[in-house]
Amino acid sequence: MRHWLFGLAVISVVSACSREPEIEVESRSAQDLFLAAERELEDGRATRAGRLFEEVERLYPYSEWAKRSMIMSAFAYYDGRRYSESRAAAERYLDFFPADKDAAYAQYLIALSHYDQIADVSRDQGTTFDALQALRETIERYPDSDFSKSAELKFDLALDHLAGKEMEIGRYYLKRGHYTAAINRFRVVVQEFQTTAHTAEALHRLVESYLALGLTDEAQTAGAILGHNHRGTEWYEDSYALLTGVGLEAENVGEGWLNRIYRQVIQGKWL
Repeated sequence: MRHWLFGLAVISVVSACSREPEIEVESRSAQDLFLAAERELEDGRATRAGRLFEEVERLYPYSEWAKRSMIMSAFAYYDGRRYSESRAAAERYLDFFPADKDAAYAQYLIALSHYDQIADVSRDQGTTFDALQALRETIERYPDSDFSKSAELKFDLALDHLAGKEMEIGRYYLKRGHYTAAINRFRVVVQEFQTTAHTAEALHRLVESYLALGLTDEAQTAGAILGHNHRGTEWYEDSYALLTGVGLEAENVGEGWLNRIYRQVIQGKWL
């Protein structure tokens, strides 16, 4: 028992020594607090920095230091991976200063706080949708800002991520012979994510799935779109082999949803 108590005492002392001393805030000026927060940030204590910047807001709410602290707290919390706190600070900044020169950065931080939490394709993609929405707002509201190009790149990557999720589920169904369920997933990629890197494979998987169901018109049309847009890929070679192996050609036939895509994308006929 005595040894256990001694060990607990040692742990308590170590824990106490490892804590950073609290910084007195009530008696300090706005500038002093701001500079103290900056030092915390420079020393790698991002969360403490965020809290100090918030103290500037609390104690000196109508000062120029409070305005600067608001955007800095958003950055500090983001740097410390405290994403919800970062968004809250950035949203406050946009509420108070929507037309300010740092408003675009505040919106971009909101987007980044979602984007950096995007999970792998095997997880729920709710965060990806939130990231896409926030990135779109950055692009549309601040098209001439320094952050627009980066937001566009991340938007494309997030779209690719969502398409990858649909492909993963579609492959799962296809492997197990659930062809209709697989087709529904690959159709989403072709219709909604056709600018992503997954479109060629999605079209090939549609060829596979439709052939397995005996729906040759749809399989041929998927092959035709694939051949027109992705002829040099392994996916077209595989689809071509599948189609010709059963005496079919990659050509636009029938009146299904793929026929409409063929007419719109390849022939330019929207009616």
